[in-house]
Amino acid sequence: MYSSVKSASVYGIEARIISVEADVSDGLPLFNMVGYLASEVKEARDRVKTALKNSNFALKPKHITVNLSPADIRKAGTAFDLPIAIACLAASEFLPDEQLNKLLIVGELGLDGKVNRINGVLPICIAAKEEGCEFVIVPKENAREGAVVSGIKVLGVSHILDVIEYLLGIRKIEAESCSIEGILSNSCGKNFEDFKDISGQTTAKRAAEIAVSGQHNLILSGPPGSGKTMLAKRIPGIMPDMTFEESLEISRIYSVAGLLNEDEFLVTRRPFRSPHHTCTTTSLIGGGVTPRPGEVSLAVNGVLFLDEFPEFGRDAIEALRQPLEDRKVTVSRLSASYTYPAGFMLVASMNPCPCGHYPDRKRCNCTDNQIRQYQRRISQPILDRIDLCVHVNEIPYNELTGKRENESSAKIRSRVMKARELQLKRYKGMNIHFNSQLGSKQIEEFCRLGAEEKTLMEKAFKKYSLSARGYHRVLKVARTIADMDASDEIKTGHLSEALCFRSLE
Repeated sequence: MYSSVKSASVYGIEARIISVEADVSDGLPLFNMVGYLASEVKEARDRVKTALKNSNFALKPKHITVNLSPADIRKAGTAFDLPIAIACLAASEFLPDEQLNKLLIVGELGLDGKVNRINGVLPICIAAKEEGCEFVIVPKENAREGAVVSGIKVLGVSHILDVIEYLLGIRKIEAESCSIEGILSNSCGKNFEDFKDISGQTTAKRAAEIAVSGQHNLILSGPPGSGKTMLAKRIPGIMPDMTFEESLEISRIYSVAGLLNEDEFLVTRRPFRSPHHTCTTTSLIGGGVTPRPGEVSLAVNGVLFLDEFPEFGRDAIEALRQPLEDRKVTVSRLSASYTYPAGFMLVASMNPCPCGHYPDRKRCNCTDNQIRQYQRRISQPILDRIDLCVHVNEIPYNELTGKRENESSAKIRSRVMKARELQLKRYKGMNIHFNSQLGSKQIEEFCRLGAEEKTLMEKAFKKYSLSARGYHRVLKVARTIADMDASDEIKTGHLSEALCFRSLE
Protein backbone atom coordinates (compact mmCIF):
# COMPACT_ATOMS: atom_id res chain seq x y z
CA MET A 1 0.00 0.00 0.00
CA TYR A 2 1.12 3.56 -0.72
CA SER A 3 1.05 6.56 1.63
CA SER A 4 2.45 10.10 1.59
CA VAL A 5 3.25 12.58 4.37
CA LYS A 6 4.29 16.21 4.01
CA SER A 7 7.53 17.30 5.63
CA ALA A 8 10.07 20.08 5.03
CA SER A 9 13.78 20.78 4.81
CA VAL A 10 15.66 24.03 5.36
CA TYR A 11 17.83 25.54 2.61
CA GLY A 12 19.58 28.73 3.68
CA ILE A 13 16.93 30.34 5.88
CA GLU A 14 14.01 29.18 3.73
CA ALA A 15 12.18 25.87 4.03
CA ARG A 16 10.98 23.75 1.12
CA ILE A 17 8.12 21.27 1.29
CA ILE A 18 9.27 17.65 0.91
CA SER A 19 6.87 14.79 0.24
CA VAL A 20 7.76 11.62 2.17
CA GLU A 21 6.31 8.70 0.21
CA ALA A 22 6.20 5.12 1.51
CA ASP A 23 5.22 1.94 -0.30
CA VAL A 24 4.80 -1.36 1.54
CA SER A 25 4.36 -4.48 -0.58
CA ASP A 26 4.99 -8.22 -0.57
CA GLY A 27 8.40 -9.47 -1.55
CA LEU A 28 11.88 -9.85 -0.15
CA PRO A 29 12.03 -8.06 3.26
CA LEU A 30 13.84 -4.82 2.59
CA PHE A 31 13.81 -1.22 3.80
CA ASN A 32 15.06 0.94 0.94
CA MET A 33 15.33 4.76 0.96
CA VAL A 34 15.84 6.92 -2.13
CA GLY A 35 15.68 10.61 -3.09
CA TYR A 36 19.19 12.20 -3.04
CA LEU A 37 19.77 11.73 0.68
CA ALA A 38 22.56 12.83 3.02
CA SER A 39 24.08 10.23 5.31
CA GLU A 40 22.05 11.30 8.38
CA VAL A 41 18.81 10.87 6.39
CA LYS A 42 19.84 7.39 5.23
CA GLU A 43 20.51 6.48 8.86
CA ALA A 44 16.85 7.27 9.62
CA ARG A 45 16.02 3.75 8.44
CA ASP A 46 17.58 2.18 11.55
CA ARG A 47 16.27 4.86 13.92
CA VAL A 48 12.72 4.47 12.58
CA LYS A 49 12.70 0.64 12.71
CA THR A 50 14.09 0.54 16.26
CA ALA A 51 11.87 3.36 17.56
CA LEU A 52 8.74 1.64 16.19
CA LYS A 53 9.81 -1.72 17.65
CA ASN A 54 10.37 -0.16 21.08
CA SER A 55 6.95 1.52 20.82
CA ASN A 56 5.23 -1.84 20.13
CA PHE A 57 4.61 -1.01 16.47
CA ALA A 58 7.17 -3.26 14.80
CA LEU A 59 7.00 -3.14 11.01
CA LYS A 60 6.08 -6.38 9.25
CA PRO A 61 8.79 -8.12 7.18
CA LYS A 62 7.74 -6.51 3.91
CA HIS A 63 9.40 -4.77 0.97
CA ILE A 64 9.40 -1.12 2.07
CA THR A 65 10.45 1.70 -0.22
CA VAL A 66 10.65 5.29 1.05
CA ASN A 67 11.11 8.18 -1.40
CA LEU A 68 11.72 11.81 -0.46
CA SER A 69 10.43 13.97 -3.29
CA PRO A 70 11.43 16.02 -5.26
CA ALA A 71 14.34 13.68 -5.92
CA ASP A 72 16.66 16.31 -7.46
CA ILE A 73 17.02 18.28 -4.19
CA ARG A 74 19.48 17.05 -1.57
CA LYS A 75 17.86 16.28 1.78
CA ALA A 76 19.88 16.69 4.95
CA GLY A 77 19.18 16.74 8.68
CA THR A 78 17.30 14.47 11.07
CA ALA A 79 13.86 16.09 10.80
CA PHE A 80 12.60 13.34 8.44
CA ASP A 81 12.63 10.54 11.06
CA LEU A 82 9.10 11.16 12.35
CA PRO A 83 7.40 11.66 8.94
CA ILE A 84 9.13 8.53 7.59
CA ALA A 85 7.81 6.51 10.54
CA ILE A 86 4.26 7.84 10.11
CA ALA A 87 4.33 7.25 6.33
CA CYS A 88 5.46 3.65 6.87
CA LEU A 89 2.72 3.02 9.46
CA ALA A 90 0.07 4.49 7.15
CA ALA A 91 1.32 2.42 4.21
CA SER A 92 1.21 -0.67 6.49
CA GLU A 93 -2.46 0.20 7.26
CA PHE A 94 -1.77 0.88 10.94
CA LEU A 95 -2.94 4.49 10.54
CA PRO A 96 -5.72 6.15 8.51
CA ASP A 97 -4.75 8.27 5.50
CA GLU A 98 -7.52 10.86 5.82
CA GLN A 99 -5.85 13.35 8.17
CA LEU A 100 -2.38 13.22 6.62
CA ASN A 101 -3.27 15.68 3.85
CA LYS A 102 -3.83 18.44 6.42
CA LEU A 103 -0.57 17.81 8.27
CA LEU A 104 3.09 18.64 7.98
CA ILE A 105 5.33 16.57 10.25
CA VAL A 106 8.96 17.05 11.33
CA GLY A 107 10.98 15.55 14.16
CA GLU A 108 13.98 13.42 15.08
CA LEU A 109 13.42 10.04 16.72
CA GLY A 110 15.38 8.45 19.51
CA LEU A 111 15.66 4.66 19.63
CA ASP A 112 13.04 4.61 22.41
CA GLY A 113 10.55 6.52 20.28
CA LYS A 114 11.16 9.89 21.93
CA VAL A 115 10.82 12.90 19.60
CA ASN A 116 13.89 15.13 19.90
CA ARG A 117 14.16 18.83 19.02
CA ILE A 118 15.43 19.95 15.61
CA ASN A 119 16.71 23.17 14.05
CA GLY A 120 14.77 25.38 11.65
CA VAL A 121 11.21 24.91 12.94
CA LEU A 122 10.34 28.59 12.48
CA PRO A 123 10.97 28.71 8.69
CA ILE A 124 9.35 25.27 8.40
CA CYS A 125 6.13 26.55 10.00
CA ILE A 126 6.18 29.58 7.70
CA ALA A 127 6.53 27.26 4.67
CA ALA A 128 3.70 25.03 5.98
CA LYS A 129 1.40 28.03 6.27
CA GLU A 130 2.22 29.10 2.71
CA GLU A 131 1.57 25.52 1.53
CA GLY A 132 -1.93 25.64 3.04
CA CYS A 133 -1.44 23.08 5.82
CA GLU A 134 -3.79 23.32 8.80
CA PHE A 135 -1.54 21.61 11.35
CA VAL A 136 2.18 21.16 11.95
CA ILE A 137 3.44 18.41 14.24
CA VAL A 138 6.81 19.32 15.75
CA PRO A 139 8.91 18.22 18.76
CA LYS A 140 7.52 19.55 22.04
CA GLU A 141 10.67 21.59 22.65
CA ASN A 142 10.12 23.43 19.33
CA ALA A 143 6.38 24.04 19.76
CA ARG A 144 6.56 27.57 21.19
CA GLU A 145 9.01 28.56 18.48
CA GLY A 146 6.60 27.41 15.75
CA ALA A 147 3.61 29.03 17.46
CA VAL A 148 5.05 32.45 16.66
CA VAL A 149 3.65 31.94 13.13
CA SER A 150 0.00 32.97 13.11
CA GLY A 151 -2.65 31.27 10.98
CA ILE A 152 -1.51 27.69 11.55
CA LYS A 153 -1.91 25.26 14.48
CA VAL A 154 1.33 23.91 15.92
CA LEU A 155 1.12 20.62 17.86
CA GLY A 156 4.04 19.68 20.10
CA VAL A 157 4.73 15.98 20.72
CA SER A 158 7.20 14.21 23.01
CA HIS A 159 6.90 10.63 21.75
CA ILE A 160 5.92 8.89 18.53
CA LEU A 161 2.99 7.32 20.42
CA ASP A 162 1.56 10.84 20.88
CA VAL A 163 1.36 11.20 17.10
CA ILE A 164 -0.05 7.71 16.54
CA GLU A 165 -2.76 8.14 19.17
CA TYR A 166 -3.60 11.60 17.83
CA LEU A 167 -4.07 10.25 14.28
CA LEU A 168 -6.15 7.35 15.61
CA GLY A 169 -8.37 9.79 17.51
CA ILE A 170 -7.40 8.40 20.92
CA ARG A 171 -5.48 11.46 22.13
CA LYS A 172 -6.19 15.17 21.78
CA ILE A 173 -3.25 17.54 21.48
CA GLU A 174 -3.82 21.22 22.21
CA ALA A 175 -2.26 23.66 19.76
CA GLU A 176 0.56 25.75 21.20
CA SER A 177 -0.12 29.46 21.62
CA CYS A 178 1.93 32.53 22.47
CA SER A 179 1.38 36.25 22.92
CA ILE A 180 3.51 38.28 20.51
CA GLU A 181 2.74 41.51 22.37
CA GLY A 182 4.00 40.00 25.60
CA ILE A 183 7.17 38.72 23.97
CA LEU A 184 8.03 42.07 22.40
CA SER A 185 7.46 43.94 25.66
CA ASN A 186 11.18 43.41 26.37
CA SER A 187 12.59 46.50 24.72
CA CYS A 188 16.03 46.44 23.15
CA GLY A 189 17.37 48.99 25.62
CA LYS A 190 16.91 46.61 28.53
CA ASN A 191 19.73 44.42 29.83
CA PHE A 192 22.38 46.34 27.90
CA GLU A 193 25.15 48.31 29.59
CA ASP A 194 24.55 52.04 29.82
CA PHE A 195 26.41 54.94 28.18
CA LYS A 196 26.34 56.80 31.48
CA ASP A 197 29.15 54.50 32.63
CA ILE A 198 31.51 56.08 30.06
CA SER A 199 33.36 59.17 31.23
CA GLY A 200 34.47 61.68 28.62
CA GLN A 201 34.87 60.48 25.00
CA THR A 202 32.39 63.07 23.71
CA THR A 203 33.53 62.73 20.10
CA ALA A 204 33.29 58.94 20.14
CA LYS A 205 29.82 59.06 21.70
CA ARG A 206 28.72 61.52 19.04
CA ALA A 207 30.05 59.23 16.30
CA ALA A 208 28.19 56.25 17.83
CA GLU A 209 24.94 58.23 17.93
CA ILE A 210 25.31 59.26 14.28
CA ALA A 211 26.15 55.69 13.28
CA VAL A 212 23.06 54.24 14.98
CA SER A 213 20.77 57.01 13.70
CA GLY A 214 21.51 56.09 10.10
CA GLN A 215 22.73 52.48 10.54
CA HIS A 216 26.23 53.45 9.41
CA ASN A 217 29.40 51.40 9.85
CA LEU A 218 31.84 52.69 12.46
CA ILE A 219 35.51 52.12 13.26
CA LEU A 220 37.11 53.18 16.54
CA SER A 221 40.87 53.70 16.72
CA GLY A 222 42.82 54.44 19.85
CA PRO A 223 45.31 53.20 22.45
CA PRO A 224 44.57 50.21 24.71
CA GLY A 225 42.28 50.99 27.62
CA SER A 226 40.75 54.11 26.08
CA GLY A 227 37.22 52.61 26.11
CA LYS A 228 36.71 51.37 22.54
CA THR A 229 35.24 48.01 23.53
CA MET A 230 33.31 49.55 26.39
CA LEU A 231 31.64 51.99 24.00
CA ALA A 232 30.91 49.34 21.36
CA LYS A 233 29.13 47.06 23.84
CA ARG A 234 26.72 49.87 24.70
CA ILE A 235 25.68 50.64 21.12
CA PRO A 236 22.80 48.10 20.98
CA GLY A 237 21.29 49.87 23.99
CA ILE A 238 20.72 53.07 21.99
CA MET A 239 19.16 51.28 19.01
CA PRO A 240 15.35 51.43 18.60
CA ASP A 241 13.14 48.53 19.70
CA MET A 242 12.90 45.72 17.18
CA THR A 243 9.65 45.44 15.27
CA PHE A 244 7.96 42.05 14.97
CA GLU A 245 9.15 41.77 11.35
CA GLU A 246 12.76 42.40 12.41
CA SER A 247 12.42 39.96 15.30
CA LEU A 248 10.98 37.29 13.01
CA GLU A 249 13.80 37.77 10.49
CA ILE A 250 16.61 37.30 13.02
CA SER A 251 14.70 34.51 14.78
CA ARG A 252 14.53 32.53 11.52
CA ILE A 253 18.31 32.74 11.24
CA TYR A 254 18.84 31.72 14.87
CA SER A 255 16.36 28.86 14.40
CA VAL A 256 18.36 27.48 11.46
CA ALA A 257 21.60 27.90 13.42
CA GLY A 258 20.14 26.04 16.41
CA LEU A 259 20.47 29.01 18.77
CA LEU A 260 16.83 29.12 19.87
CA ASN A 261 15.54 27.06 22.80
CA GLU A 262 12.27 26.43 24.59
CA ASP A 263 12.74 29.44 26.87
CA GLU A 264 14.07 31.93 24.29
CA PHE A 265 12.13 31.01 21.17
CA LEU A 266 11.99 34.52 19.67
CA VAL A 267 14.84 37.02 19.53
CA THR A 268 13.57 40.28 21.00
CA ARG A 269 16.84 42.12 21.65
CA ARG A 270 19.19 43.58 19.08
CA PRO A 271 21.97 41.02 18.56
CA PHE A 272 25.52 41.90 19.48
CA ARG A 273 27.99 39.46 17.94
CA SER A 274 31.66 39.71 18.84
CA PRO A 275 33.70 36.90 17.23
CA HIS A 276 37.33 36.42 18.22
CA HIS A 277 39.94 37.60 15.73
CA THR A 278 41.03 33.99 15.15
CA CYS A 279 37.66 33.11 13.57
CA THR A 280 37.75 31.64 10.06
CA THR A 281 36.28 33.20 6.95
CA THR A 282 33.58 30.51 6.90
CA SER A 283 32.49 31.16 10.50
CA LEU A 284 32.39 34.89 9.80
CA ILE A 285 30.60 34.85 6.43
CA GLY A 286 28.79 31.50 6.53
CA GLY A 287 29.00 28.27 4.58
CA GLY A 288 30.74 25.01 5.41
CA VAL A 289 30.17 21.45 4.19
CA THR A 290 26.59 21.76 5.42
CA PRO A 291 25.99 25.50 4.87
CA ARG A 292 25.14 27.47 7.99
CA PRO A 293 24.71 31.20 8.61
CA GLY A 294 27.87 33.01 9.75
CA GLU A 295 28.41 35.87 12.19
CA VAL A 296 27.40 38.48 9.59
CA SER A 297 23.94 36.85 9.42
CA LEU A 298 23.64 36.24 13.16
CA ALA A 299 24.16 40.01 13.63
CA VAL A 300 21.27 40.99 11.32
CA ASN A 301 19.35 44.05 12.66
CA GLY A 302 22.05 44.45 15.29
CA VAL A 303 25.79 44.99 15.73
CA LEU A 304 28.73 42.95 14.47
CA PHE A 305 31.69 44.02 16.62
CA LEU A 306 35.15 43.11 15.35
CA ASP A 307 37.60 43.89 18.14
CA GLU A 308 41.28 44.23 17.16
CA PHE A 309 40.19 44.53 13.51
CA PRO A 310 43.68 44.32 11.90
CA GLU A 311 44.34 41.04 13.75
CA PHE A 312 41.63 39.23 11.78
CA GLY A 313 42.83 37.15 8.84
CA ARG A 314 43.12 39.10 5.60
CA ASP A 315 40.78 36.69 3.81
CA ALA A 316 38.15 37.15 6.53
CA ILE A 317 38.39 40.96 6.36
CA GLU A 318 38.22 41.06 2.56
CA ALA A 319 35.25 38.67 2.58
CA LEU A 320 33.25 41.46 4.25
CA ARG A 321 33.18 43.45 1.01
CA GLN A 322 30.03 41.87 -0.42
CA PRO A 323 27.90 41.80 2.77
CA LEU A 324 28.83 45.41 3.60
CA GLU A 325 27.70 46.51 0.14
CA ASP A 326 24.81 44.16 -0.71
CA ARG A 327 23.55 43.38 2.82
CA LYS A 328 23.37 39.68 1.94
CA VAL A 329 25.69 36.69 1.48
CA THR A 330 25.38 34.06 -1.23
CA VAL A 331 27.10 30.74 -0.51
CA SER A 332 27.42 28.62 -3.66
CA ARG A 333 27.78 24.86 -3.58
CA LEU A 334 27.69 22.24 -6.32
CA SER A 335 24.22 21.10 -5.24
CA ALA A 336 22.65 24.53 -4.58
CA SER A 337 23.19 28.18 -3.67
CA TYR A 338 22.16 29.55 -0.28
CA THR A 339 21.45 33.21 0.41
CA TYR A 340 21.64 34.60 3.94
CA PRO A 341 20.72 38.15 4.98
CA ALA A 342 23.57 40.35 6.25
CA GLY A 343 21.91 43.62 7.20
CA PHE A 344 24.13 44.35 10.18
CA MET A 345 25.85 47.45 11.51
CA LEU A 346 29.63 46.95 11.58
CA VAL A 347 31.52 48.37 14.55
CA ALA A 348 35.26 47.70 14.53
CA SER A 349 38.05 48.73 16.87
CA MET A 350 41.78 48.88 16.30
CA ASN A 351 45.00 50.20 17.74
CA PRO A 352 46.80 52.85 15.65
CA CYS A 353 50.02 50.80 15.65
CA PRO A 354 51.33 47.41 16.85
CA CYS A 355 52.05 48.68 20.38
CA GLY A 356 48.91 50.80 20.39
CA HIS A 357 50.30 54.15 21.56
CA TYR A 358 51.00 56.04 18.34
CA PRO A 359 51.18 59.08 17.93
CA ASP A 360 52.52 59.38 21.51
CA ARG A 361 56.24 59.04 20.69
CA LYS A 362 57.13 58.99 24.39
CA ARG A 363 55.49 55.56 24.65
CA CYS A 364 55.46 54.35 21.03
CA ASN A 365 58.70 52.90 19.65
CA CYS A 366 57.18 51.55 16.41
CA THR A 367 58.94 52.56 13.20
CA ASP A 368 57.07 54.43 10.48
CA ASN A 369 57.24 51.33 8.32
CA GLN A 370 55.75 49.15 11.08
CA ILE A 371 52.90 51.62 11.56
CA ARG A 372 52.16 51.73 7.83
CA GLN A 373 52.26 47.94 7.53
CA TYR A 374 49.93 47.55 10.49
CA GLN A 375 47.38 50.04 9.20
CA ARG A 376 47.53 48.55 5.68
CA ARG A 377 46.07 45.33 7.03
CA ILE A 378 42.77 47.14 6.52
CA SER A 379 42.58 47.66 2.78
CA GLN A 380 41.22 50.81 1.17
CA PRO A 381 38.18 48.99 -0.31
CA ILE A 382 37.16 47.99 3.22
CA LEU A 383 37.78 51.48 4.64
CA ASP A 384 35.72 52.87 1.77
CA ARG A 385 32.76 50.87 3.06
CA ILE A 386 33.08 52.25 6.61
CA ASP A 387 31.15 55.50 7.00
CA LEU A 388 32.59 56.90 10.23
CA CYS A 389 36.13 56.71 11.57
CA VAL A 390 36.93 58.22 14.95
CA HIS A 391 40.05 58.36 17.12
CA VAL A 392 39.35 57.51 20.76
CA ASN A 393 41.79 59.37 23.00
CA GLU A 394 42.97 58.30 26.42
CA ILE A 395 40.76 59.63 29.23
CA PRO A 396 42.33 62.38 31.39
CA TYR A 397 42.45 61.74 35.14
CA ASN A 398 40.04 64.56 36.01
CA GLU A 399 37.37 63.19 33.63
CA LEU A 400 37.83 59.67 34.91
CA THR A 401 37.50 60.60 38.60
CA GLY A 402 35.10 63.55 38.28
CA LYS A 403 31.51 63.40 39.54
CA ARG A 404 30.00 64.74 36.33
CA GLU A 405 26.71 63.06 35.39
CA ASN A 406 27.11 61.33 32.01
CA GLU A 407 24.31 61.10 29.47
CA SER A 408 22.33 57.85 29.72
CA SER A 409 21.58 55.41 26.90
CA ALA A 410 17.86 56.13 27.26
CA LYS A 411 18.36 59.82 26.51
CA ILE A 412 20.58 59.14 23.49
CA ARG A 413 18.11 56.51 22.30
CA SER A 414 15.23 58.97 22.34
CA ARG A 415 17.15 61.23 19.92
CA VAL A 416 18.04 58.27 17.72
CA MET A 417 14.40 57.25 17.47
CA LYS A 418 13.39 60.74 16.34
CA ALA A 419 15.97 60.64 13.55
CA ARG A 420 14.84 57.13 12.56
CA GLU A 421 11.20 58.22 12.45
CA LEU A 422 12.08 60.99 9.98
CA GLN A 423 13.80 58.43 7.75
CA LEU A 424 10.91 55.97 7.89
CA LYS A 425 8.50 58.74 6.95
CA ARG A 426 10.70 59.98 4.10
CA TYR A 427 11.27 56.54 2.58
CA LYS A 428 7.77 55.14 3.14
CA GLY A 429 6.86 52.59 0.47
CA MET A 430 10.43 52.41 -0.88
CA ASN A 431 11.70 49.39 1.11
CA ILE A 432 14.33 51.70 2.66
CA HIS A 433 14.47 52.04 6.44
CA PHE A 434 17.54 54.19 7.06
CA ASN A 435 19.97 56.45 5.22
CA SER A 436 22.76 53.90 4.81
CA GLN A 437 20.51 51.92 2.43
CA LEU A 438 20.28 54.74 -0.11
CA GLY A 439 21.39 53.93 -3.66
CA SER A 440 22.87 56.39 -6.13
CA LYS A 441 19.46 57.39 -7.53
CA GLN A 442 18.01 57.96 -4.05
CA ILE A 443 21.09 59.99 -3.07
CA GLU A 444 20.44 62.36 -6.00
CA GLU A 445 16.86 62.78 -4.81
CA PHE A 446 17.25 63.00 -1.03
CA CYS A 447 20.79 64.39 -0.60
CA ARG A 448 20.62 67.47 -2.80
CA LEU A 449 23.19 70.17 -2.11
CA GLY A 450 23.08 73.92 -2.46
CA ALA A 451 25.75 75.94 -4.25
CA GLU A 452 27.84 76.48 -1.12
CA GLU A 453 27.62 72.81 -0.15
CA LYS A 454 28.63 71.71 -3.67
CA THR A 455 31.72 73.92 -3.50
CA LEU A 456 32.70 72.39 -0.15
CA MET A 457 32.26 68.82 -1.46
CA GLU A 458 34.27 69.59 -4.59
CA LYS A 459 37.20 70.78 -2.48
CA ALA A 460 36.90 67.79 -0.14
CA PHE A 461 36.70 65.36 -3.06
CA LYS A 462 40.05 66.61 -4.38
CA LYS A 463 41.74 67.08 -1.01
CA TYR A 464 40.86 63.63 0.41
CA SER A 465 41.02 61.82 -2.96
CA LEU A 466 37.54 60.41 -2.36
CA SER A 467 36.27 57.54 -4.49
CA ALA A 468 32.72 57.62 -5.84
CA ARG A 469 31.69 55.25 -3.05
CA GLY A 470 33.39 57.44 -0.44
CA TYR A 471 31.69 60.55 -1.83
CA HIS A 472 28.26 58.92 -1.61
CA ARG A 473 28.90 57.69 1.91
CA VAL A 474 29.83 61.20 3.06
CA LEU A 475 26.51 62.43 1.67
CA LYS A 476 24.58 59.66 3.45
CA VAL A 477 26.24 60.47 6.78
CA ALA A 478 25.53 64.18 6.23
CA ARG A 479 21.89 63.29 5.54
CA THR A 480 21.77 61.49 8.90
CA ILE A 481 23.34 64.42 10.75
CA ALA A 482 20.78 66.72 9.12
CA ASP A 483 18.00 64.39 10.31
CA MET A 484 19.40 64.56 13.83
CA ASP A 485 19.09 68.34 13.56
CA ALA A 486 15.55 67.94 12.10
CA SER A 487 16.75 69.78 8.99
CA ASP A 488 15.22 69.09 5.58
CA GLU A 489 18.34 70.36 3.83
CA ILE A 490 21.95 69.25 4.12
CA LYS A 491 24.01 72.25 5.17
CA THR A 492 27.74 72.96 5.25
CA GLY A 493 27.91 72.16 8.96
CA HIS A 494 26.47 68.70 8.36
CA LEU A 495 28.90 68.03 5.51
CA SER A 496 31.87 69.31 7.53
CA GLU A 497 31.09 66.98 10.44
CA ALA A 498 30.61 64.03 8.07
CA LEU A 499 33.98 64.78 6.46
CA CYS A 500 35.69 64.97 9.86
CA PHE A 501 34.64 61.37 10.51
CA ARG A 502 35.75 60.15 7.08
CA SER A 503 39.41 59.30 7.68
CA LEU A 504 41.51 57.69 10.39
CA GLU A 505 44.44 60.01 9.62
